[in-house]
Amino acid sequence: MTRTPLRLVGLALLLGGCAFPSWMPLVGTPKGPPPPAPVAAKPTSPDMPVPGDVRIRPPANDDGVADRVVAVVNNDAITLSELQETIVAFRADTKQGRSGLSDDELAKQVLPKLIDSRLQLQEAEREKINVEDQEVSEEIAERIKLYNAKSVEEFEKLLKDQGITMEAVRKRVREGLRVQKVIRRKVALRVSVTDAEIVQYLEENRPKLETGLSYHARHILVVPDGSDDAAWEAARIKADILRTQALETGDFAAVARQHSQDASAKDGGDLGTLKRGELAQDIESEILKLEAGQISPPYRSSLGYHVFRLESKDSLEGDGLVRVKQQIREILFRQKYEARLEAWLKEIKQRAIIEVRM
Repeated sequence: MTRTPLRLVGLALLLGGCAFPSWMPLVGTPKGPPPPAPVAAKPTSPDMPVPGDVRIRPPANDDGVADRVVAVVNNDAITLSELQETIVAFRADTKQGRSGLSDDELAKQVLPKLIDSRLQLQEAEREKINVEDQEVSEEIAERIKLYNAKSVEEFEKLLKDQGITMEAVRKRVREGLRVQKVIRRKVALRVSVTDAEIVQYLEENRPKLETGLSYHARHILVVPDGSDDAAWEAARIKADILRTQALETGDFAAVARQHSQDASAKDGGDLGTLKRGELAQDIESEILKLEAGQISPPYRSSLGYHVFRLESKDSLEGDGLVRVKQQIREILFRQKYEARLEAWLKEIKQRAIIEVRM
């Protein structure tokens, strides 16, 4: 285990959120519960925002201030250091870090997410959602385990080397768990998928769903010795004889290994597991006409005569149908969940007072 990945883990654990990608933090601590949504009224001055507004104000000339406020969400501030921490975590992710964006460009993308995170944390406060110390300890233990740290003490030392305390990590994890709980209450528990919706999706998307199914087949290829009709007829007769031999012996693979003129002969004619659409449509159609264990009559292609044996195939029946329906349930749940989460975020934004100062 190298030291560098674990050093990044500390930062990831410190900054890790729940509702957004792993590099997105839940920032700050609300200063008490958020205020009730004020009644919309005409502002008394052009600079006074009303609920639902996002006002952008140019920063004051405070270059000497190390940790100025870059946004205010209701009565809670997001500071420049919090924004910079998030950008550092973003850069630590090698895939994201290759994006080529400047810090200023990243800040414009990250700050709206920080605002969303702060709003969710305030909603958890409004709902009086608490997290027990045991829950925090279990979550930290699971995260440390993912990175193969030998002990909590080793992990704490790595954090200390980076100037990060375990108390700070516990604080961020607690906030993340609170947000998980409020999203579960406000979003996940209000999403359901009915059997009728699953059946409707299945019928509307049957061709697409079948395309994703797989099958396993073998074949024997007999290539004609020439291009005239007699050569092709001789190839057909030989293919038919080999088919009969495979049926009688019950060992298709042995016949293919001995007589097939295809490169797959050494593997007993095994074509492997294929997704529908991988082979030429006419050949695939011949294979999928078969039931598992059946052997086809000789089929002519531009290469010669083929004899196919279907080993197995997935279908939208029986156990295959059960699996597909479960996949559909998960697809529909995710779609509804994302739509409801977006609507919920929009709702809490509309009753919030947000001021951006950068």
